[in-house]
Amino acid sequence: MQHLLRFCSLPLVVLAGGTALADDSAVDLPAVTVQAQAAHEGETSLHTPTTAGSRLDLSALQTPASTSSLSGAEVRERNNRSVQDAVTRTPGISTIGTPGNGGTALSARGFSGHASTMQLYDGTRQYIGAGTVTFPVDTWSVERIDVLRGPASVLYGEGATGAVINVVPKKPFAGDIRNHLRLGYGSDDRRQAALDSGGSLSEALSYRLNLNQQASNGWVDRGDSESLALSAALRWDASDNLSFTLSHDHGDQSPERYFGTPLVDGKYRERIRDRNYNVANADIRYNDQITRLTADWRISDALSASNQLYYIKTQRYWRNAETYRWQPGDLVNRSSFYEIKHTQEQVGDRQSFTLDHSLFGLDSRTVVGVDYNRIHFARQHDFDSSFSDTVPLAGSGGGQYQSNDPRGYGPRERNLARQFSLFAENRTQLTERLSLVTGVRRDQVRIQRDDLLSDSSVDRSLSGGNWRAGLVFALTPDLSLYGQYATSTEGVNNLLTLSPSQQQFDLSEAKQSEIGLKQLFWNGQGEWTLAAYHIVKKKLLSRETPASPTEQIGLQSSDGLEATLELALGRGWQVSANAAFVRAEYDDFVEGAGDRSGNRPSNVPRRTANLWLNKALGSGVDVGMGARYVDARYADAANQIEVPGYTVVDATLAWQALPDVRLGLELNNLLDRQYATTASSAGEQWYLGAPRSLFVTADYSF
Repeated sequence: MQHLLRFCSLPLVVLAGGTALADDSAVDLPAVTVQAQAAHEGETSLHTPTTAGSRLDLSALQTPASTSSLSGAEVRERNNRSVQDAVTRTPGISTIGTPGNGGTALSARGFSGHASTMQLYDGTRQYIGAGTVTFPVDTWSVERIDVLRGPASVLYGEGATGAVINVVPKKPFAGDIRNHLRLGYGSDDRRQAALDSGGSLSEALSYRLNLNQQASNGWVDRGDSESLALSAALRWDASDNLSFTLSHDHGDQSPERYFGTPLVDGKYRERIRDRNYNVANADIRYNDQITRLTADWRISDALSASNQLYYIKTQRYWRNAETYRWQPGDLVNRSSFYEIKHTQEQVGDRQSFTLDHSLFGLDSRTVVGVDYNRIHFARQHDFDSSFSDTVPLAGSGGGQYQSNDPRGYGPRERNLARQFSLFAENRTQLTERLSLVTGVRRDQVRIQRDDLLSDSSVDRSLSGGNWRAGLVFALTPDLSLYGQYATSTEGVNNLLTLSPSQQQFDLSEAKQSEIGLKQLFWNGQGEWTLAAYHIVKKKLLSRETPASPTEQIGLQSSDGLEATLELALGRGWQVSANAAFVRAEYDDFVEGAGDRSGNRPSNVPRRTANLWLNKALGSGVDVGMGARYVDARYADAANQIEVPGYTVVDATLAWQALPDVRLGLELNNLLDRQYATTASSAGEQWYLGAPRSLFVTADYSF
């Protein structure tokens, strides 16, 4: 814990996400409400149970970890079109999305990518083939988003060292049927048509249906995009103690076919901001389907059971020229002409039992369960590393996709993974104020990889055990001090698509020490949290010297501080702010190009911060403004290529014109800041953030 004491102050970087004043969804709120009351509907607080931090139904104050909860209303009112937009307004999380990872990869607590920042859908983990996650499509169907920072393998298995994000969709509800219709139009011919409908069909049946269709011409040349998201659920209350919910979620996306902007002689040139150097017949498509049957049974006052059976199918397709390099004479050399298709199917089941009982005379709650998944992954591609062409820098790409791969486009590999785990959690009230939260999990994964070109096959069994223990001391009912120790495991790459050589290595291991404070104050009108942590990850792939063979001997660590503040100031003012500081480094890491020990890992900013201000002006008018700050990052492990930091400002304006009609205006990147969200591995190609735009919405509830 001495590492935590190195930090005695939090940098004053104030810029952040915040608490929204009113839910823009009439389905989430009664059809007619007074605006001052609506501010409290659908909001979360430190007393709200968090779905990501534990399966014990603990509130944030009872959880010995750093957590955040965002209501769906907050998410949508802050102009957040994606889950990644939303969670990067929480402490210490930044985006590193590119088309190759589905645009969804994140960095948290010094660890980056889908192998370290896990994303769940209603508590269900989608295993990742080739590092790509493409679901959920947008935030229209989101009820809430919960974030757990730090190692969480004890809860969800390998691959959760930096953070876990759990997206909870809107659920069926009992009562009168209510509908919410949204129409929107804005810059770059962006348009939206969305429906949210739910309520009771009978005394025992209720439903929820969400449909959202979006399209845009895009802010870059040939930047057309479109998406369709469908979420439907039917709940049957068979008795007072037994219910079943059948749900199906479908996402179909064709995002912008934009792979970044090349630097000119190592520098960013503003006038090529809207250029798209991809080929004219480029294509990106993502299709996701998730079908789930959930059973919840209250067996007795002390014992309950829950089961979720699910089937997930994902298809992804790319055809692009992905690498652009400036050449003297203001030319752009294009290479990495890739055509790729991923097909993945996952069948799984999770069964858990929750028991309230006495342990040595102390009040206690225990969850025990099992997890099973069977995942098939197939990859077709044509990887031509030899073909390249040249286009003018002043132009905008174009031309047709070409490849000299003699094998052509076709099936290349097939992978099968079987995963089984046992898990348990317990919370015991040691005294009136002191509680102990513990957890343990054992995972077993068997991986088989078939090379369809060489007709060869390799397989490997990997196992990992993880645990955590935390103490929570309630100084008052609204003030908690906590400390915890937790472990996690990760594959040296995405488990499902480990190469034959990578399969020979064990899982990497990480451990974390964390302390923190959480408090509600001012009669619940304010809350603040503070967390300090130290993480060490070992068994990274490294070398003794740059010329030595690769071994599992590397070491990486991070130390950090995170702070949040939520405050209702009165007279319609609300403030939400957070800031995070992380010092991450490779303690022992050597690659073929040299010794990187002491360097900061790529895609890791030292400082991030968010600020959001809301003001109710009266007469049904609300305004909001927020800023997001991300410090400079390195694009390479050698720390020679730096991507500049940025601050982006957004704003909103809403007017409750009639009891059932709400008009809104979203202003994104208000100051038209030109910035890069991430960069290619070589650092010569930046993925730019979108320029200033506006979007007008009309919501009708009936």
